[in-house]
Amino acid sequence: MNERHYWIAVVPRDHAEAAVANGIVELSYGRAEPLARMQPGDGLLFYSPRERFPDGDTLQAFTAIGRIADGPIFEAPPAPPAPTYRRGAQWLAATPAPIRPLLDDLSFIRNKANWGGAFRFGVLRVPRDDFAAIAAAMGRDAGADFA
Repeated sequence: MNERHYWIAVVPRDHAEAAVANGIVELSYGRAEPLARMQPGDGLLFYSPRERFPDGDTLQAFTAIGRIADGPIFEAPPAPPAPTYRRGAQWLAATPAPIRPLLDDLSFIRNKANWGGAFRFGVLRVPRDDFAAIAAAMGRDAGADFA
């Protein structure tokens, strides 16, 4: 088995809720490349800067946690302007966690004053310890959930 990796994807809360309800992951405006880097069993967090796309209220919280499911990347029903790709996910019950109380403890955020820059590419791989700290803030035990 491959080594498990841990990811954070940036999506507004309304998109996170739709993904959780449908047991899927859709990232980076439906591009397949970020999904192809993820493997079954990898941990995934959704970070939601806003409540809704494109201009909802500011949220700045982790809103979902789960793992990438077995199965291929698939194309969703056609939706202009471009094809949309998805992958299955198994989402866990969790409480949203604001990012600000976690900033000092997250190693992937090197510039604490300009912490939003860490999320500029939409998907990032993070260390297990950072993932576990966020999971704990969401009421989950990463050691048990991602053993």
